[in-house]
Amino acid sequence: MSERFALIHNPRSRRNRREDGSFRRCASQALGPLFFHSAAGSGLVAIVAELARREIGVVAIDGGDGTVSDVMSAIHQCYPADALPALAVLPSGNTNLIAADVGFGLRGEAALERLSVLASVGGLRRQVVRRDVLAVCWSDPARPAVLGMFHGAAAFTRGIRIAHRPAILNRFSHDLAVGVAIASSLGRLVFRSTRRQWLGGDPMTLAVGDEAPRTADYFLFMATTLDRLPGGMWPFARCGGGGLSYLSVDAFPEHLLSATWSLLRGRSTAWLDNSPSYRRGRTGHLALRLGGEFVLDGEILDSGSDGRTYLSAGPAFDFIRNI
Repeated sequence: MSERFALIHNPRSRRNRREDGSFRRCASQALGPLFFHSAAGSGLVAIVAELARREIGVVAIDGGDGTVSDVMSAIHQCYPADALPALAVLPSGNTNLIAADVGFGLRGEAALERLSVLASVGGLRRQVVRRDVLAVCWSDPARPAVLGMFHGAAAFTRGIRIAHRPAILNRFSHDLAVGVAIASSLGRLVFRSTRRQWLGGDPMTLAVGDEAPRTADYFLFMATTLDRLPGGMWPFARCGGGGLSYLSVDAFPEHLLSATWSLLRGRSTAWLDNSPSYRRGRTGHLALRLGGEFVLDGEILDSGSDGRTYLSAGPAFDFIRNI
């Protein structure tokens, strides 16, 4: 039995900007009204609302992490909670952490051809992996929740700002740009003029699960629902099950360079796990109060007028793999 799938294509994504238009013509010919150029805000919501009305059960997303986040957020608004579509993520953006974990594995015309073949034999959901996504809610009930898979604050936000500078972003692939950002961030610790500012962190109140909130200055905070990161990096605790993996690093952490070397290589040491400067684990929900902005899937967002945001694991999506 033949299946239908829609394709949402972001022409502004890094790798898509380099194309000559042949893919768009091919996709339009193959999918007709189920091929969409992505739009921001209400335009994208209108596209996804139409897909929900037509009960489209598979959506391919051609873009980076920010595009995937935007589409998942629109799906959360428009689809019934018990009828979410499966997603095929085609890596074409500045950041592709989601695709590195749950991506389709192909992009461009090769991905379109393979998806069409699977659809023709009713096999789009033949190989899927299920993941909770990370939902961010604000204290303002009128502000819609945003879905993503990787959250960061404090020094992570500063590092992303560095990575987004044109001098870096226009010269390097984003994975390398993030590496340059980390190196630049650590380099600032060498100079007395910036060392205390960076190591001193940002004031934050963090509540993990049902634990009492803890207010302190934090050098770094990260949370994710992904199961792996590119290059073997894994700064989080190795524990099974769903939920949110999180890492918080206090201001002026001990042995920061040694810890960074271990965490970026996905290795854990006894002193790191026992250090009060580094807290890692897995939970179903987190509450944050920030004085500034945070990053979700490479995009910088504000934390609202009162700085309060709430992170939770779920809903769960099926991601289509080409295996």
